[in-house]
Amino acid sequence: MAKVKAAIIGSGNIGTDLMMKFLKGSQHMELVAVVGIDAKSEGLAMARERGVATTHDGIEGLQAMDCYPEIGIVFDATSAYAHKAHDAVLRADGKQVVDLTPAAIGPFTIPPVNMHAHLDQPNVNMVTCGGQATIPMVAAVSQVATVHYAEIVASVSSRSAGPGTRANIDEFTRTTARAIEEVGGAARGKAIIILNPAEPPMMMRDTIFTLSEGGDEAAIRASVTAMVAKVQAYVPGYRLKQEVQFERYGDNNRLTIPGYGEFTGIKTSIFLEVEGAGDYLPSYSGNLDIMTAAAKATGELLAQKILDRKAVAA
Repeated sequence: MAKVKAAIIGSGNIGTDLMMKFLKGSQHMELVAVVGIDAKSEGLAMARERGVATTHDGIEGLQAMDCYPEIGIVFDATSAYAHKAHDAVLRADGKQVVDLTPAAIGPFTIPPVNMHAHLDQPNVNMVTCGGQATIPMVAAVSQVATVHYAEIVASVSSRSAGPGTRANIDEFTRTTARAIEEVGGAARGKAIIILNPAEPPMMMRDTIFTLSEGGDEAAIRASVTAMVAKVQAYVPGYRLKQEVQFERYGDNNRLTIPGYGEFTGIKTSIFLEVEGAGDYLPSYSGNLDIMTAAAKATGELLAQKILDRKAVAA
């Protein structure tokens, strides 16, 4: 069966985990290159051991590779700053780009929420690890109620936060908050990330608070449960840590939120745990696993679209 050739830029934790997911199998893509900037990178060494072409000369090295003209999709797992330069080069060369950084140049993409909406875009953005975990829950509430405010707290093991994650903390909070509004459907969003140094390392934990009106508790609970199942289709370790919690606020006990004002309606509290698949990193690195799993799921649809266009043209 014909497949779309793909490359990964970034040989750190996220890029290497994505590579291992590719090597486990892909329906519509074939990984042909992994790109880094450190010749001694473990990720590049692992790629070479598995027969994947590599370069440590960055995007210029990728352009010089024999396979470059045939590559249709490039996954960027570097940094928000580096991605801006990479995107300009890749778009000029006609490559479809899947952005795993918080650069947010292309439209935000959350697989179970809007994966089919941006298949014609040259660049799609995977938001952030916290966004991939929590925005489906905000969207689930938005599907059955009007969400005025949503706040998420993503807690990850300090061990699973590499230099790229630490360098992008500000971008994480801004990008995730925007996506809570644009994809999750909240009128206003806020995001917080916590790097937890606990030993042994903790799994990714996410807390989502929404303030909504116009829906009832049963409908919200059912929508959340259905959305969890959709995420589990590509992230099996994604699960509710406990039952969805509700609090009601009426005219006699209005909730006051600084910067927002008074609120009446339903406060929904959702508590998640994300266990990684252990493809490259330990299972506690669910924050990285959900990003790479979402990127691969999105890439499969983009590749299918490319193959369909080629079939029609033929």
